[in-house]
Amino acid sequence: MRLMRNDTDMKTLYSICIIMGALWGSAVHLQGHEKPGQSIKTNLIPQEKEMDAYLMVFHKDETHGLYMAVSYDGYTFTALNDGEPVIAGDTIALQRGIRDPHIFRGPDGAFYLVMTDLHIYARREGYRDTEWERDGKKYGWGNNRGLVLMKSIDMINWNRTNLRMDNLSDEYKEIGCAWAPETTYDESEGKLMIYYTMRFGKGQNRIYYFYVNDDFDKMESMPKLLFEYPKKDIAAIDGDITKVGGQYHLFYVSHDGTAGVKQAVSAQINAGYTYLPGWVDPEPKSCEAPNLWKRIGENNWVLMYDCYGIAKHNFGFVETSDFEHFIPLGRFNEGPMKATNFSSPKHDAVIQITAEEAGRLEKHWSKK
Repeated sequence: MRLMRNDTDMKTLYSICIIMGALWGSAVHLQGHEKPGQSIKTNLIPQEKEMDAYLMVFHKDETHGLYMAVSYDGYTFTALNDGEPVIAGDTIALQRGIRDPHIFRGPDGAFYLVMTDLHIYARREGYRDTEWERDGKKYGWGNNRGLVLMKSIDMINWNRTNLRMDNLSDEYKEIGCAWAPETTYDESEGKLMIYYTMRFGKGQNRIYYFYVNDDFDKMESMPKLLFEYPKKDIAAIDGDITKVGGQYHLFYVSHDGTAGVKQAVSAQINAGYTYLPGWVDPEPKSCEAPNLWKRIGENNWVLMYDCYGIAKHNFGFVETSDFEHFIPLGRFNEGPMKATNFSSPKHDAVIQITAEEAGRLEKHWSKK
C-alpha cells in the first residue's frame, strides 16, 4: 500500500480493497462516517454567502492519482499535500489509475467524487502486459469498463465503490469506454444522477446518464442517452451540466474538426438539449474537459478546460455573465489565473467551499 503523505503518518491510512465489481458495484469503506440507508435531505448545503473558497480536483498523467487545490480568491490555486496526490490511483481503481475526477456537493451536504477507472500507461508501469485492458483494435483507444464512486462528509474520509458497467447486461459487455463521469442532482426525480461518455466497441462516443442511490454505491437505472452530436459520425464527450436560473447549460467537447468546447441548453436536466453551433473556447489547439463554476458573490461564471493539444498540458479559462459572450482569461500562469505549486494538470472540476472546509483540508494535508 502506498501512503499519500509519509510512512509514519497514519491518520490518512486508507483501507484498500481492490475487488471486482458485481452487477451494480462493489463497495469498500475508507474511514467514512456514512450510515447505510440514509435518505437525501435537501437543506444542508451552505448558502453562497457562507462560501469563502474554492476546491479544485484534477489528475496528472504521470501518477494517475487524485489531486486537490484550494483558492481563496478564485484566481490563485495551491495544491494540497505539497502538490502530491491526496489519493493514489492504484489504491482505488481496478486499472490501478484514475482519470477525469469530478466533485459535487449533494443536496444532503455530502461530497460526491466520481472518476474514470483507467490507466493509459498501465503496461509501462507494470500493471498489465497489454497496452489496453482489452484489444484496442476492437474496443479503441483508452478502453475501460468502470467508474470509481466515492462519498464523504468531510472530503477526508471516503466510502468507495467500483462500478463495472460491462456487468450490466450482455449488451454492455461490448462497451468501449466509460469516461469523464460527473454527478448532479435531478430535482424532478429527487435523485442523484451520474452522466458520462460511453461508446460501444469502437463506435461513436456519446453522453449517457443513469441514477444512483443515496449511498452512492448502486445504480438505480440503466444508462440512457442524454446527448449526441447532430452529426451522428462526430463524437460528443466530456459533458458538464450546470443549472442557471431555469435553464440547464451543457458544455461538452465536440470533435467536429479540432476538438473544442461547445454548448447546448435545455429546460430539462437529461433531455431536450438544443445544439448551439458556436465554439466557446478560443484555443487554436485541441482542448477538452470543460467545467463551469461560479465566482462567489458575483454574476460571473468561469468555464475551465484542459488544453491537451499543447506541448505542456495546462488549463485554459473563459468567463461569462450571459452565456453568450465568453471573455478569455488565458491559461494558468499566463494571465490572471495562477497555479502556485503544480503544473500539467489534467481534467478538472471546481466547487465552492467554506473557509472552515478549506482550513480543515489544508490542516489535514499539511506536512509541517
